[in-house]
Amino acid sequence: MDYSKNEIIELLFKRKTDNIYLQMFRYCFVGGISFLIDFFIYIGLIEIFNVNYLISAAIAFAISVLANYYLSTSWVFNQSNIENRVIEFNLFILISIMGLVFTEILLFIFIDWLSIGYIISKIIASLLVMLWNFSARRVMFYGT
Repeated sequence: MDYSKNEIIELLFKRKTDNIYLQMFRYCFVGGISFLIDFFIYIGLIEIFNVNYLISAAIAFAISVLANYYLSTSWVFNQSNIENRVIEFNLFILISIMGLVFTEILLFIFIDWLSIGYIISKIIASLLVMLWNFSARRVMFYGT
């Protein structure tokens, strides 16, 4: 089936969807935005303010998770099974905190044990944790 450019844009970016492939595309898009927020704050705290990399990762996480929550719940997983927004937000934060714990462990292993640079370590850890976050959020908010 042939789609026009406008139909493709509508499908990828505008319509509500429960299609896992479109959700994964959107999740990666939102994740990219959240990653950039997280990454630049992480680097800035380390380079400009000389903050420890683990503390920097936690601060950057706290800031980027709010943008991620809004975009994920309004655009990626926009058909949540959870009616109560407070419960939804708390579950989102719980999943995110678990992702942060995974990130901190991976950063520690990559940087302190394997002597990989903090920038490459952050990129690798973020990619691995993204898989956890997507799967957990899809199941939690959509039920599949």
